[in-house]
Amino acid sequence: MTLYQYIARISKCLKAGLLILFMVPFTAFSQQDPLYTQYMFDKLAINPGYAGTRDVLSLMILSRHQWVGFDGAPSTQTFTANSPIANKNIGLGFSVIYDRIGPTRQTGTYLDYSFQIRISKNSKLSLGIKGGGNFYQLDMAELKRLTPYDDPAYSGPNVNKFLPNFGVGIYYYSNNFYLGASVPKLLENKLDDYEVETYQGGKETRHYYFMSGVVINITKNVIFKPSVMARLTAAAPFSLDMNANFLFVKKVWVGAMYRISGSFGALVQFQFTPQFSIGYSYDMNTSELQNYNNGTHEIMLNYEFNFKKDKVQNPRYF
Repeated sequence: MTLYQYIARISKCLKAGLLILFMVPFTAFSQQDPLYTQYMFDKLAINPGYAGTRDVLSLMILSRHQWVGFDGAPSTQTFTANSPIANKNIGLGFSVIYDRIGPTRQTGTYLDYSFQIRISKNSKLSLGIKGGGNFYQLDMAELKRLTPYDDPAYSGPNVNKFLPNFGVGIYYYSNNFYLGASVPKLLENKLDDYEVETYQGGKETRHYYFMSGVVINITKNVIFKPSVMARLTAAAPFSLDMNANFLFVKKVWVGAMYRISGSFGALVQFQFTPQFSIGYSYDMNTSELQNYNNGTHEIMLNYEFNFKKDKVQNPRYF
């Protein structure tokens, strides 16, 4: 696929994604959902439309440790599973996300459902919905320890709440291209019962994701896969990830990332077998925050079960 064809396809498919997303009211712009550097290898936690699109049962485990050495820094552990059913027209997914930032803990559990519509011989449009909720905890004693000020707002009782939620997503894909848009959490649940809003903003904020990627064959043994992902949310600056990944001899991915909100990094992934791979990424801040932490580390493990006797003729890069 040429660069011109890539841009033309983005323009054509973006209209459908925007139409669905902007049925939801777009509020004025706290990054609360976890970040992922290796999102391009498994998008289920972000987009329910991704469920079942791998055509096999796919499992992923990810552990991300952000701003290592910084007291109260974010730490995220994620497990996802997804598979097609019913002659590949329907996909199901399951995800568990544990996210810790300072005094807050969130454990989210979600089920995903997608329905695929064939657009052409080699492409499909997947419409997805996810439902579940977060178990949210706020330790006020930990908040007081991390805050040097004697603020009465930090002297209240601990918070323990279950926050039900649901989200939607759309995902267009072929053998060498994808385009997606999603809102993983539509409800803006109140996080606590106080009249005064906490430093977290007092409620969950809606996040909007837009993503796209393409595969370009450079040589027989070198594949180039550029991708982008944009995030929009209330009270946080616009965030855009730009990634450039190369696959060598269908075994080793090597890539670089730049996030305009203030970081850059690199990743490597080894495809040990057609079913099993391990990836690692490292991010560094470009702001003054880089003087107070040792960067961000992320490890990802993927395993796919192919229960069919026949082998897949065309390798899947998304």
